[in-house]
Amino acid sequence: MTSDFKFSAELGAAEQAARDAGRAVMGLFKGNFDVREKSKNNPVTSADLEANRIIRECVQKNFPNDGWLSEEDSDSSDRLALSRVWVVDPIDGTKEFIEGVPQFAISIGFVVDGRPKVAVVFNPAKDRFYKAAAGEGAFLNDALIRVTARVNIDGAALLVSRSEPQKRFQVFVDRCAIRPVGSIAYRLAKVAGGDGDGTLTFRTIHEWDICAGVLMVEEAGGKVVDGDGNAMRFNRQPAKHKGVVAANAHLTDGLQSLWAAAVAQRK
Repeated sequence: MTSDFKFSAELGAAEQAARDAGRAVMGLFKGNFDVREKSKNNPVTSADLEANRIIRECVQKNFPNDGWLSEEDSDSSDRLALSRVWVVDPIDGTKEFIEGVPQFAISIGFVVDGRPKVAVVFNPAKDRFYKAAAGEGAFLNDALIRVTARVNIDGAALLVSRSEPQKRFQVFVDRCAIRPVGSIAYRLAKVAGGDGDGTLTFRTIHEWDICAGVLMVEEAGGKVVDGDGNAMRFNRQPAKHKGVVAANAHLTDGLQSLWAAAVAQRK
């Protein structure tokens, strides 16, 4: 990655924020932390909140006029009028963090006019630091990464949620090798690095879960669409997408067709 690209300062801030947050998170992982329920089946821990504070302070110190959208802060419609917005999940995979499963990630995306331009996905428990910038490629621990070139759905390694009902994936179970992985941000980053051919979810997913991962896959030569096959845009209201499908371009198109057929059968 060149050192003087357009958003190098933003990537530098994202990297620093993620590493600082990662140290704080790992100081609590498998240790003592508080847990409460924000809503049914939606826990938050003191580690989430501390990571969020660290990231927010770093971003706002360096870019005080940018918008902010985080899972752990109240949303403000003010961001919708801004060109530049940070989209953050301080710990994507909180349930995995609570269970001591090292499949969570810090996810930081920077968006300009609806499209991600900078991304960091950091799994501090595995020391896997993914980063990407628009037009600059995607990297894992500073090594360039690419999605797999697989074109056949049959036998494809598909990363899916540990908690999403598996019966939803039956059409894929019959044809693919299914591998459960916690955080969707981490799954997207793993697909970008070729550690799995693709990933998908039937859930309606928040922007902060996927913003960084979408750019990661795209910069690694892949394609990400929502369940209807539409390209992803961010800083929307509501800040959600119905379904996600990610892989290389050919495989994404095939997987999305199966996704749509499975949804139609359930109606």
